Amino acid sequence: MRIRLSGTSGSEGWPAPQCRCASCNRAAENRRVPVRIAVDDALTLREPGAGPVSAPPPGYAVQVTPYGTRVEGPGGGRLLLARSDAPADPPPPPDIGAPPPASADRGGGADAETWTAHAASASTAPAHQVDVAIVDVGESAAAIGALRRAGVVTTTTAVLAVGGDHRVHSPAEFERRARLWGASAPVDGQELWCPPAAWPPERARGPHRVLITGGARSGKSAEAERRLLGEPDVTYLATGPDPGGDQAWARRVALHRSRRPSWWKTEETSDAAAVLREARGAVLFDCVGTWLAGAMESCGLWEERPPAGAEEELSARVAELLEVWRRCPAYVVAVTNEVGSGVVPATVSGGLFRDWLGRVNQLLGAQSEEVLLATAGRVVELP
Repeated sequence: MRIRLSGTSGSEGWPAPQCRCASCNRAAENRRVPVRIAVDDALTLREPGAGPVSAPPPGYAVQVTPYGTRVEGPGGGRLLLARSDAPADPPPPPDIGAPPPASADRGGGADAETWTAHAASASTAPAHQVDVAIVDVGESAAAIGALRRAGVVTTTTAVLAVGGDHRVHSPAEFERRARLWGASAPVDGQELWCPPAAWPPERARGPHRVLITGGARSGKSAEAERRLLGEPDVTYLATGPDPGGDQAWARRVALHRSRRPSWWKTEETSDAAAVLREARGAVLFDCVGTWLAGAMESCGLWEERPPAGAEEELSARVAELLEVWRRCPAYVVAVTNEVGSGVVPATVSGGLFRDWLGRVNQLLGAQSEEVLLATAGRVVELP
């Protein structure tokens, strides 16, 4: 099947009409219109989870599934225009059920008998995986991870991210994010074949270590979470203390939890080395600073007069973490704090924390494939 993407943006277009935001200004040189996909110039798709604009011609099987709209052409090839809220569970055996009623969303083109015939044809596909997945990531890119987890998207599936608009600060940033998710960001007018002429290279699954540093509210945690949205299996290693009666901390923890896809597993523990030692798939370690603060507490280094051997004990814990980090077979993204940028701590223990965290960041950074600096919501890759 030949696929032509005549539109690739969110529902308002990019730039949006009458909008003067910085993102729309950046997009003005390469305008994009809302998603519109033509298959062999025989049928047109606009909305994930809706039928084609007109009745599918003979030989084309179209099925609306919980994952989006699936098309199979007469010569083979399986295309999915995926929903942004695609479920992460493997699909059940095909069960077409009753045909959808004719509606304006489908253009009123296909009657129930025709729709049922095409849907029945689609249900005979040998597998639920697809060759090309066009994913609407306007609301959340977690759909890419969900499709991988469900087995709909595999290592041989070409993934295209669409639905970008001024919620992202520039088209270049949208393209960067797509690469993080193992996808490409097509432009209006682009054409491709399904199945693809060349299969996409298999994504690196690990070992791969990424350290993201930055100041308070710099966007480092959001960047770490964003990088893992395309992964099917993620363990969230939360090293912060229990909120207890601290309402501000409780709100912060709740915000972090709300941003995670439902299938991510959470490990709330101060024993980061134990989690990394057994890690598989992908791990988000948030964060090194709270881990270090807890380790210093256990060693007595927050006390006015630390016990004998306290720094030696902390040094041993740091060495253990570094060794596990170096050997970890997973794809790991760790968040840390940049605390040495000018403010001199007023207490001895505060200065000790600053110095130790600076050392730990350097040690982890030296054993990381990527080190990033987040500031004001933007990310810079460090050489």
